[in-house]
Amino acid sequence: MPHLIFDCDGVLADTERGGHLPAFNQTFAEYNVPVQWSDADYAQKVLIGGGKERMASVLTAAFAAEHGLPADTEARRAFVAEMHRRKTAIYTEMVNAGALPPRPGIARLAGEAHAAGWGLAVASTSAPPSVRAVLQHAVGDALAAHFDVFAGDIVEHKKPAPDIYELALTRLGISPEDGVVIEDSGIGVRAAIGAGLRTVVTASAYTGGDDFSGASLVLSSLGDDGEPATVIEDPLGVHPAAIVGLDDLRAVLERPRPFSTTEENR
Repeated sequence: MPHLIFDCDGVLADTERGGHLPAFNQTFAEYNVPVQWSDADYAQKVLIGGGKERMASVLTAAFAAEHGLPADTEARRAFVAEMHRRKTAIYTEMVNAGALPPRPGIARLAGEAHAAGWGLAVASTSAPPSVRAVLQHAVGDALAAHFDVFAGDIVEHKKPAPDIYELALTRLGISPEDGVVIEDSGIGVRAAIGAGLRTVVTASAYTGGDDFSGASLVLSSLGDDGEPATVIEDPLGVHPAAIVGLDDLRAVLERPRPFSTTEENR
């Protein structure tokens, strides 16, 4: 049975600029950490997989000591984990308030896949409560109940490592030949193809300039009435419709992988 596997942030909703960034900054302010990321700052931070990892990139031993924050390794790790829990709560409140609308085509395509008997999953390195909130808001509670969700710290290495997708394949009991991933970033593409999965990209706010080498198809979105998808790269000649449907994903599955065995296993 084919499976449609979505990343969360930037795919289900364009969450980074209007959601995660202000949630990080509010958390820093609440915890008296003298950091406020600008849009340009955060464009670099999204290259780091995982929210705690982004926070930890700021909270070095030297920075912590300078600003009177927990300085030894274990204390800093605990402090980052505490801040991240608060950040997740702030972000989830924003999602539940409807502040982050779904991206075009998400609910439509997921509904088509479910009706056709495809399996549905989300594979993300974001915190599970955040992922589930975005998923439910994007597709509705009824359809969200049919998704398997793989998220957070359930793997040792976060994207661009392939761990989260390899775990998803194992737990879903499918081979890479039976899965199509929807991603939005270069590090996400590297993770997915590292697990041997064909990947469709819907570029998001911070990722338009990323390297999407190895992707089967790169689009502006999945498309919906009033907001058609624009093709950015179509290396396999899929020629998708302006409103991307299951036939387009079947075409992706039927074509040769656009990456070599060496790339897949790097």
